[in-house]
Amino acid sequence: MPLDVIVLAAGLGKRMRSTLPKVLHPLGGRPLLAYVLDAARELGARKTIVVHGHGAEAVRSAFAKSDVQWVLQAEQLGAVVAVVVVEHDVDRVVLLQRLADDQVGRLVAGRGAVQQAQPFIGSDAQVLILYGDVPLVRTETLKRLLEAAGDGLAITTAELDDPRGYGRIVRERTGRVERIVEEKDASAAERGIREINAGLMALPGRRLSGWLAKIGNRNAQKEYYLTDLVTLALRDGAAVTAVKVDDPTEVAGVNSKRELALLERALQRRHAERLLEDGVSLGDPARLDVRGTLECGADVAIDVNCVFEGRVSLGDRVRIAPNCVLRNVTIGADTEVLAFSHLEDSEIGARCRVGPYARLRPGANLADEVHIGNFVEVKASRLGRATKANHLSYIGDAELGAHVNVGAGTITCNYDGAAKHRTIIEDDCFIGSDTTLVAPVRVARGSYIGAGSTINKDTPAGQLTLARARQVSIPGWKPPKKS
Repeated sequence: MPLDVIVLAAGLGKRMRSTLPKVLHPLGGRPLLAYVLDAARELGARKTIVVHGHGAEAVRSAFAKSDVQWVLQAEQLGAVVAVVVVEHDVDRVVLLQRLADDQVGRLVAGRGAVQQAQPFIGSDAQVLILYGDVPLVRTETLKRLLEAAGDGLAITTAELDDPRGYGRIVRERTGRVERIVEEKDASAAERGIREINAGLMALPGRRLSGWLAKIGNRNAQKEYYLTDLVTLALRDGAAVTAVKVDDPTEVAGVNSKRELALLERALQRRHAERLLEDGVSLGDPARLDVRGTLECGADVAIDVNCVFEGRVSLGDRVRIAPNCVLRNVTIGADTEVLAFSHLEDSEIGARCRVGPYARLRPGANLADEVHIGNFVEVKASRLGRATKANHLSYIGDAELGAHVNVGAGTITCNYDGAAKHRTIIEDDCFIGSDTTLVAPVRVARGSYIGAGSTINKDTPAGQLTLARARQVSIPGWKPPKKS
């Protein structure tokens, strides 16, 4: 049976106190909605319908390349209907709906948003309802939910120590789900139930429209609850199955910056657990941030407070010291990155040493056994095998061969104010300290450059080149005195 997924992602997110649409707030370096769309993709969904509203243009722009069908749920200033999603409180979506018919001028839950998407759902499909602000649900859980639905309805539940604010799962003595009761409608005994409705559900597409149409508002809030689908399914003789998750963070929604921060830590715990299971040594699993993908070889060690962004690959026995940031970096085996180094869009070979306090900017490419030391910056440059720049240097738009030694204070002057130019340093060169290389320039193989030189012409191979002003001492000179 084909799968159609409805994602409810129109929330205002008032408690986020931000102009950014709620589903675009970052979790692990990616928008909340990205995780939900990934889940739909992994399940092989035929269609993914995203019901969006607040910040619609920004949301669509952020996912312009995603193969989804957008359904706009925006306020319509007319006589028929105005619908705006206000908040997703994990167990329901509450909608503000103003109708010309004064009989239904009340808060409406979930049903309205799903009704917006329902015309795009195939009657032959299995339907999965997800939320754009519930990012950490596991694909395995969603597969269980779909399998449990069959020809009936499947819902997700979780057990909380403090269930206040959530709809409770009311079961018969046999354990069968009887209904979901919202807290404001619950009796004292029902409020003592710790199993709560987590909101995600699956059901056949052919049943969806009929059940939605029958949802009423006979409750304390005079609201239309999507959770009433449970009662309607049972009334029609359909099975209702609860799929309980062991980890409540799987089904936790985001309504505030505090909740976003809590889910960020939950996500990072997942990353840390995976890395530990793969044999990576972590200085402290609680002080790790993976904001993308991190692939590690055997016997990799990562110390505390390191941040990995984009796609990062670490070869066997790589060691990352504390307080490093790596973004879109590939590192070969047995390389060590020392503390406080910042590496971005770079490739590093095997048995290299980088840092401490080193910066590799986009386009840095280090061959095997290269050393980049403290306060050395490399940008758009290739450094050959066993080349070393150990102190206080800038290498930009350059090609360095093998076994080059770059002395402290060396800089490549690559920018003339209008264009970038390249510096070529061939194999086996020695660049003395405090050398200025004015590009475009070529330092030929085996050249020695004397310390303090400014080189703006190509050098001959195998020779010592000096470019210094003559040193002069003035006898009898006295320093000026202050008046």
